[in-house]
Amino acid sequence: MNNLPKVVIVGRTNVGKSSLFNRMSKTTKSIALDETGVTRDYLKDAVTYKDVSFDLIDTGGLVSGIEDYIALNIREQVLNLIQKAQVVLFLVDGTVGILPEEQKLARMLHKLKKSVILVVNKIDVKITQENLYEFDRLGFADIIAVSATHGTGVNELLIKATEILKKQPYEFVAVSKPEYKVVLLGKPNVGKSSLMNILTTEERSFVADVAGTTRESISESIKFEQSTLELTDTAGVRRKKTVKSDIESLMVKSSLASVRTADIILLMIDTQEGHLSDQELKLAFYVFEQGKALILLFNKSDIVDEYEKSRLETELEKYLFFVKQLESLTISCKTKKNIHKVLPLVKKVWERYNLKITTDELTELFKRMLSRKPLFKQEHRLEVYKAEQVGVAPMSIKLTVNFPQFFDEREFAFFENILRKNYDLKSVPILISVAKPKKKDK
Repeated sequence: MNNLPKVVIVGRTNVGKSSLFNRMSKTTKSIALDETGVTRDYLKDAVTYKDVSFDLIDTGGLVSGIEDYIALNIREQVLNLIQKAQVVLFLVDGTVGILPEEQKLARMLHKLKKSVILVVNKIDVKITQENLYEFDRLGFADIIAVSATHGTGVNELLIKATEILKKQPYEFVAVSKPEYKVVLLGKPNVGKSSLMNILTTEERSFVADVAGTTRESISESIKFEQSTLELTDTAGVRRKKTVKSDIESLMVKSSLASVRTADIILLMIDTQEGHLSDQELKLAFYVFEQGKALILLFNKSDIVDEYEKSRLETELEKYLFFVKQLESLTISCKTKKNIHKVLPLVKKVWERYNLKITTDELTELFKRMLSRKPLFKQEHRLEVYKAEQVGVAPMSIKLTVNFPQFFDEREFAFFENILRKNYDLKSVPILISVAKPKKKDK
């Protein structure tokens, strides 16, 4: 967590808030699609412009006339963020004009006495002052026209926002760069957002008994035992056949992209289902293939009966060859059972993920094991001349051997098992490569 000043983007649905967020933060964290109500959780990114740093926040779209659970929570969350903001970017659609809900929002912003920049979006041609006269009725002194899609006017907007920030007194505290990144992954409605909210002690993610309430990958920094980690909540990953819309397709891509930039993945599984789905197994293997550390979290243990528990245990036995390599924890986000164990386990796995072993120690270990249990391939005895760790996070081992062409899955598994039996490497992937010897290696 940091205390950077906050620049909050607000507005009704589908006016281009996510596109503006992506343009200003120079990321694609926020899913921008021509569909009403895409953003539900708020997104935050630290932005630095000409030596001024601030948290840029993209909020959910405000919808009038709808009083369902999600709409009401968005409204409450946006109001809370506005109250904390140093600058509010009030985004309107220049092609539509002023709507009643925008007049209502303008009155609220005036009442709160916030520093507001009225941002008129979707004006992709050269505009005149006359085009902006209509928006003068909202009563804000600073009005800037932009095209969030094409970037027109965004630089002017950044200049104005930072000018306002410079005039406001606040203390800066150095922002700790996260040492490692942790991602929550799993099917929709498995409890990822609930765990995110508990661990960050902040209502970042919406929680509802509706699959798919998290639509973007959202991140938050957490301080734990003198370390800073970045925790990311992702949209639920569905099978391709069940992905029914463009937004769901983008959600899946966003979640898998988060995996590729992470260090540790917390794969959450609904204990109540009593089995591991094909999708969850594919996700687990995908994580290891990407070289990421993996922890299994079995959620909703508070509503599982003995039969469902027994079914799950039987199911896990089928995949024991893989599951036994992983740390797992049974939790309940509802009762908070074992939640206090999650971050200590993550820290332990991070330390394993960065374990370093000397070349002499590795070489001696493999030679000793091969002397006890020799490996033969096509009547050739396989030998290791040198074993060297060439990388951490993930652990990468390079073996210099006499017949690299004879190494396949069986041989790689043999050396991986040696490492796992001799070192505490649970939940950590191991990458092994082989090379021909140079004269000095023999």
